[in-house]
Amino acid sequence: MSNAHASPPGREDRAQRRYVLGSYPIDVGRIAPGLHIVATPIGNLGDITLRALATLAGADLIACEDTRVTRKLLDRYAIATPLTPYHDHNAATARPKLLRRLAEGAAIALVSDAGTPLVSDPGFKLVRAAQDGGHVVTALPGPSALLAALAVAGQPTDQFFFGGFLPAKQTARRARIAELARIPSTLVLFETGPRIAATLADLAAGLGRREAALCREMTKLHEEIRRGDLETLTQGCAASEVRGEIVLVIAPPQAPDRLSADDADLLLRQALARVSLKDAVSEVAEATGLPRRELYQRALTLVKAPSQKTSQETKNGAPR
Repeated sequence: MSNAHASPPGREDRAQRRYVLGSYPIDVGRIAPGLHIVATPIGNLGDITLRALATLAGADLIACEDTRVTRKLLDRYAIATPLTPYHDHNAATARPKLLRRLAEGAAIALVSDAGTPLVSDPGFKLVRAAQDGGHVVTALPGPSALLAALAVAGQPTDQFFFGGFLPAKQTARRARIAELARIPSTLVLFETGPRIAATLADLAAGLGRREAALCREMTKLHEEIRRGDLETLTQGCAASEVRGEIVLVIAPPQAPDRLSADDADLLLRQALARVSLKDAVSEVAEATGLPRRELYQRALTLVKAPSQKTSQETKNGAPR
C-alpha cells in the first residue's frame, strides 16, 4: 500500500478540529507548529477565551497535569484533541517525548489544571527546553487566580510580590516569612484549606497586624472573600474549617516615619564618634533607610563644622 499521501510526522489531520459554543459548532484550522501556553479557567468553565478554544481544538496534542480535569473542559466545548499527561511526577520521561513531537513539527498546547501554566505549576523546564531547541513558544493569556485575587483584595497593586506556596514545615515557613517581611510590596501567596490556619498564625506572628484578604475558591460556586488584619483572619480560620484553594493578599509594611534632620544629625554624630565617616553613613543608612547620598552630605557638614567654628573664633580674637 502506498503511503505517498501520508501526513509528515507531527502534522496530524484529524477529522474534527472544532469546538462548540452554545449549540453552534465552530470549525478551526490546525494551529501553527510549536508550543502554545494556554490559560484555562480557574473554576468557572465559562472563563475561557475564544482564542484558547481555537488553539485547544486546533492543536495536535494537549499536554496537561491531570487528563481527567482537562477532559471536563474539553467535553464542555466538544473538543476532540488528544490529551497526554505532563506533571511533576512524569516530567523527566514525558518532556523528551514532547520535545521529539515538536521537532517533528507538531502543534502542542500546554495547560495546567487551572489558570495560567507555569504559575506554581509544572512547565518551566519544558518551555526552556523548547526554546533552546529553536521551537516557537506562544503564550495565550487568560485566567489567573493570582491576578483575580489581587483585583478584589483592596490592597495596593502598583507593586506586588508573588511568593507562591510557603513551606509546609513550620521552621522553614517562619524563616521564609521573615524574608518576606522585608519586602516593601503587597504580598500574594497560595495556600490550601488544611494548612491555612497554621500559615495565618505564622504570618501574624512574623508580619504583625497587617491588613489582608483571604480569597477562597475564586470564580467557583462557593467563592468567598474575607478581609481583616492577619490576627483576625487567623482567629476566624481557627474557629471553623476552611476548604478549597486560597489566595492570600497581604498589605505591604507601613513606611517608617521619616526622621527629622536633627534626629539624623544626632545619629550621625554618635556614629562618627566611633567609626569613620564612610562607616557612619552606612550604619545610619541601614538603620533608618535614608538615602546614603543625603546622609553623606550631612556627615560632611558635621565633620567640617568644628574646624569652621575654630577659624571664626581665632579671627575674632577668641582665646585659643
